[in-house]
Amino acid sequence: MKSPINRILLSALTALTLLSSSAFAQEKSIVVSSTTSTEQSGLFGFMLPIFKMKTGIDVKVVAVGTGQALDIGRRGDADVVFVHDKPAEEKFVSEGYATKRVEVMYNDFVLIGPKSDPAKIGGGKDIKVAFQKIAAAQAPFVSRGDKSGTHAAELRYWKDAAITVGPSTWYKETGSGMGPALNTASAMNGYVLADRATWLSFKNRGDLTVLVQGDPKLFNQYGVMLVNPAKFSHVKKAEGQAFIDWITSKNGQDVIASYQIGGEQLFFPNANK
Repeated sequence: MKSPINRILLSALTALTLLSSSAFAQEKSIVVSSTTSTEQSGLFGFMLPIFKMKTGIDVKVVAVGTGQALDIGRRGDADVVFVHDKPAEEKFVSEGYATKRVEVMYNDFVLIGPKSDPAKIGGGKDIKVAFQKIAAAQAPFVSRGDKSGTHAAELRYWKDAAITVGPSTWYKETGSGMGPALNTASAMNGYVLADRATWLSFKNRGDLTVLVQGDPKLFNQYGVMLVNPAKFSHVKKAEGQAFIDWITSKNGQDVIASYQIGGEQLFFPNANK
């Protein structure tokens, strides 16, 4: 026969177990595969706690290059894809891995290089001319080489400049994210294409500075997509759509606009425009 104290302890333990099970059942989370710039710029660290407070949904971010982020979506290993390579995103939709692409925000790319500027591109606004000068001078250039949105943009600029690039004495592929690529450029005193948000949050600048900016071709648009639940039944459709609805809502767009480093706004919301 159980003593009164044992019965009380058993009852308390049972209650705690039920509460724990209930809390576990109510826990909601999604996986978002995204580009390194949204992570390394600090935007997710700023934005996601606000989203969780509003919805109770926890977001687990897998931050890789855009190409890899889309591949994660193609395998059904993410609920939402949030990246910045519009042609690749539109292909993702056309292949049936998402039913819709929604624009969220934009910023721009900047061409970074050493203050000594051996290719003499500083102060220019034409990215095509800048790339042609770098190639002509065979000045050190660091490419991410990782099929990211930034890498895809860089390759478009080389193509527009009628220059074929590949590993060489002056063209170096890192196969890494934006932060490591900037670190390599800093160590080499080389040129590198970067998204402005990651550059503004980057600390190890060394002798690097922004040399070319302002060309309309440097526009950098971000889009978000729910991975198609008709293709992958385990995709958390309701929670994933709640994330998309929030970041494109007035509240979510205001949060994005309010994120600054050193008084500079990193991303400019343009959903539903």
